[in-house]
Parts: sequence; structure tokens; C-alpha cells
Amino acid sequence: MSEASVAVHADADLLAQAVAARLLVKVLDAQAERGQASVVLTGGRIAAAVHRAVAALPARDAVDWSRVDVWWGDERFLPTGDPERNETQARAALLDVVPLDPARVHAMPASDGPDGADPEEAAARYAAELAAAARPGTATLPHFDVLMLGIGEDGHVASVFPEHPVHYDTRPVSAVRGSPKPPPVRTTLTLPAINTAEEVWLVAGGADKARAVGMALAGAGPVQVPAAGVRGTSRTLWLLDRAAAADVPTRLRSLR
Repeated sequence: MSEASVAVHADADLLAQAVAARLLVKVLDAQAERGQASVVLTGGRIAAAVHRAVAALPARDAVDWSRVDVWWGDERFLPTGDPERNETQARAALLDVVPLDPARVHAMPASDGPDGADPEEAAARYAAELAAAARPGTATLPHFDVLMLGIGEDGHVASVFPEHPVHYDTRPVSAVRGSPKPPPVRTTLTLPAINTAEEVWLVAGGADKARAVGMALAGAGPVQVPAAGVRGTSRTLWLLDRAAAADVPTRLRSLR
């Protein structure tokens, strides 16, 4: 697993623009190397800003979007099209703007889907979809070029919350019941699945994230601060604005 590096930007707008530019470069590099790219999206306010920034960049047209697979790190178990779903937000900001192949947009199941109101069945369905896209010789997961995560005020990533039973689930996808943040029912990639990604980017903006970011980078336990348990196989990158980086030791910062 990689060591973490930190890049700090002046404010949330510049952070979103910088992450968007990095994402396009990463996708282009992956396509140059492998002929395709695979990204894992997250939700939340900073993710929405990043998606809008990608859509606004002229360089987006350099990407062959028909050769991009889109996955999600977690999802709220709500009906299709619900505005609180990460998928709905991502489609409005970016995915409906670029010419993606619909078969390569892998949304997590909704509560009005074939599994009905059973998040465990929904998690199993998504795990099966991941396995179907796995690289030859691997068991359960495709190659993820970059997996993006937001960070909650409590240090959660995806829908892996502090001291929640999902920490002990070794399957790649887990149902989450009793989420401390509404809605209470969700599906999520587990930390073992997240940590198979080539690059993991943890993106946080705002003073309300500073304590969790600081604790994670100070070496807190992953059960108490899930963000502390995240590592990419080749790179782990914390992308922060100055407010979110307030508790990060100066020696770890790379100012932008």
C-alpha cells in the first residue's frame, strides 16, 4: 500500500477545479496505457463541485468517454432518480453531459429496483456486477484507476462509519443499516474493496472536515476514523482546501 501525500489548495472552488483537472489527466493516461479507464465516484458537496468542474473544462473532449467505466463507492438506498442519490447528482452535473456508454455506467441498485427493499440483495447484485467486470485472473473486482472519496465530519468514507459493523465485512460490497447519517439504509464498498484501487483520492473542503482529516493523517485507528484505513495500491492522495487542512501538520502539506 502507498504512503499518503497531501495537496492543499486555497479554497473550495480551486480545490474542485484542481481535482477535475487531475481526473481528466488520470483518465487520459489510463486510456493511453490500457485503452480504457475505470473511475469510482463519490457523493457530497465537493464531489458535485468536481463533477461540474469536469463538465466545464474544454479538455473533457479529449477523453474517449465511450471507453470509461463509472462505478460508485456508496449509495443511498432510495428510489431511482431520488435527488439524494449520488447517482442522480452525478448524472445531473456530469454524466448526462458527456457521451458515456450507458452499459459502462454501473449505478448501485435503487430501492425500487429488482431487489425491492432489500439492501443485502442489492449489495450482492452490485458485487456480482463488479465480479463480472473483474480482470482475468482476479476473483471479484475490476481494475480501478482512481477511486474518489469524500470525508465526513466524523471521519467516515463511502458509507463506512466509525465503529459500524460494516468494518468487519470482508465482502466487497455491504449493506448498511442504521447509518448515523440519513438516510439510514445504504450500500457501500468495504474498505478491503476500496483499497484495491490503483489511486485513492480523499477530497475534503471546509473547516467542518478539519478535525477528521487531522486525526486520520495523525494515525488514528480505522475503526474510529475510517478515512485512516484507506490506501491506494500505488498512490494515496489527500486533496484539501486550506480550511480542511487546518489540523494537518505543516510537514505533510504541499501548497498549491
